[in-house]
Amino acid sequence: MKKLKHKTETEKSNFRYNILTTFVYLLGIAILVQLFNLQIVNGAEYRENSNARLTREATIEAARGSILDRTGNVLVSTEMQFSLEMYRAKAEDSQLNDSILLMTNILESNGDTYIDNFPISIDPFTFHFQSEEELAQWKKTYNIPEAASAEEAFYLFRDKYHINSDDVKAIRQILAIRYAITTIGYSTTKSIAISDSITRNSAVQLQENSQNLTGVNITVEPIRVYHTGSLASHIIGYVSRIRKENEEEFAERGDTHKYETDDKVGQTGIEKTFEEYLRGEDGIKQIDMSVDGTVTGEYTSKEAIGGADIVLTIDANLQRIAENALAANIQKIREGGFGEVNAAEGGAVVVINVKNGEILAMASYPDYEPELFYKGISQSKLDEYNNNPYHPLYSKAFQSTYAPGSTYKMVTAIAALETGATTTTEKINDNGPFYGITDANTNPPACWYYNDYGRGHGYLNVSQAIQKSCNYFFYEVSTRMGIDKINQYARYFGLGMKTGIEITGESKGTLADRAVAEMQKQTWSAAQTAYAAIGQGFNSFTPLQMAKYIAMVANGGHKLDISIIKSINQSNGTQVSRSEIDAFINDKLGLEQDTTEDMQISNQTMYAVLEGMRSVTEGEGGTAYSVFVDFPISVGGKTGSAETSNKNKVNAWFAGFAPYDDPEIAVVVMVENGKHGYYTAEVVREIISEYFGMNIQNVTEDMSASYDTEFFR
Repeated sequence: MKKLKHKTETEKSNFRYNILTTFVYLLGIAILVQLFNLQIVNGAEYRENSNARLTREATIEAARGSILDRTGNVLVSTEMQFSLEMYRAKAEDSQLNDSILLMTNILESNGDTYIDNFPISIDPFTFHFQSEEELAQWKKTYNIPEAASAEEAFYLFRDKYHINSDDVKAIRQILAIRYAITTIGYSTTKSIAISDSITRNSAVQLQENSQNLTGVNITVEPIRVYHTGSLASHIIGYVSRIRKENEEEFAERGDTHKYETDDKVGQTGIEKTFEEYLRGEDGIKQIDMSVDGTVTGEYTSKEAIGGADIVLTIDANLQRIAENALAANIQKIREGGFGEVNAAEGGAVVVINVKNGEILAMASYPDYEPELFYKGISQSKLDEYNNNPYHPLYSKAFQSTYAPGSTYKMVTAIAALETGATTTTEKINDNGPFYGITDANTNPPACWYYNDYGRGHGYLNVSQAIQKSCNYFFYEVSTRMGIDKINQYARYFGLGMKTGIEITGESKGTLADRAVAEMQKQTWSAAQTAYAAIGQGFNSFTPLQMAKYIAMVANGGHKLDISIIKSINQSNGTQVSRSEIDAFINDKLGLEQDTTEDMQISNQTMYAVLEGMRSVTEGEGGTAYSVFVDFPISVGGKTGSAETSNKNKVNAWFAGFAPYDDPEIAVVVMVENGKHGYYTAEVVREIISEYFGMNIQNVTEDMSASYDTEFFR
């Protein structure tokens, strides 16, 4: 009995042990399964949810530096305003769509705009693409049938995002945001910008409805404010989101700024050139959010450092006068205000300090509104700009080049006097056709005066040739010199090369020479030298280059370094040195330091040329005499009417400086298809009046000039 009892107790003990062991194994298996489920199967989701409940890092955008004129007037600045962003949150499509609709309704009710790159509009349904190829690629990317209409594609996207609504407007509002989320992306830690600027009313209403808004967050961020509208738009440039073609450029930058695909950067003008200085250094903030996307708190872990202020050399008041005078002059030409109607197109004007090379004003017509690009320009407005035949987004002052016409003749005159091809006293007889470059059996060139009046100017010295703008005189001296000697002086005056202005996109222009002719598969000839000598042929320069050249003529032929930057002031109160600015610009724009020495042009030469320019405005036979006849300030000037490849189109130039005895400023104006150079002289007169503080209304215009003056060159 004892053995049997012992055996039974042993069996019971083993049974309990086996049960316990089995339980332990089962518990271990359950724990392993749960760990697998937590870490492998649903690990990403749980980690995201966990992160959503914890602190996440976000960027505090640094306030972009301001852009000011030389007197301290703020042209562009950064102000703190409400903006709206969204983070990814744990929500079903229906909840997200309802949240988006509520958000966009609030924004629209207060007149606020929001991100909208969805390329289909309603009423009527229309695609918005630049080409059929672009549309086809888009359809392929989003698996839309090739033959699908805009309406069909619209409803395919509605189904893609599970939008349960038949209200077309509401669907379109939701699609705008859902499409932006798809193309730009967002996460629980990286937001998508919905609107860079919203009103206080929207901010309050959004906050009141926060329990129904998924992942929506209101922030106070810096925005760009353009205080003077379109003033100096081509100088300032614009800021907009990083374009697709720029993504690689900014992603690979090695500076201290980390750019994201939805960041705003300078795209043109000063905004682009000095992006590194203007941008500043972003800070970091920590944001606490619950799993449903509600922000529960935030604090700053790294303060943002504001960008540097850029002070320009331009004077805002003079810039405004220049822009208004140019626009008015073009309109006057179009309306027949000079006795005949001409289809004037665009134009440019540049004002330079002849003593130090600072640009005081630089205008291009037509212009544009930089603010539209910052806010997110509409496709219709962008199309309007791009399709405008006068190219408002392009600066005609430093990006476009034109034949200079007779405004080039001072170069030829200086070269001729300095090389001994003529003297200040020699008189050359303009007696009609010029046979010095061809034989009598062909059609020889002649001065414009002969073509208009059937006779030559007669005997003229170099000063008189400038006053009368006599082509014959310059044909003759050019054949004595040859193109190489003329170009030696043209290059010294900066023609056919970049001025080094601190703005991206400057054109180099073209100086007529043998190499250019060879590129055009032509053999250089004496005729080409003659045409180049009067500013035609292959010669093509920017108005900015021409202004530098006139400024150098006005200051006695001395070298000038052109600049539009007065200073760069850091947010810590220090100022960037000129040497650092120059090194930065040379590296940024790929410029080489100009080592050309001053040519030391003789006083006798410069006096003869400058006297010729004074007689243009003060001599009764001068081509701009009627414009400056009663003007109280002595002005030196030169008109130019430059032929183009279109025989019916003649560009009008006037180049001047003042005061004559002690020059301070040089002004060059060009009007596309302005027809006659003296038409544009009024712009220069008005700018000089403003610069010297004159009352423009007291300056009377002599309207009694004979019709013959309209043919002056």
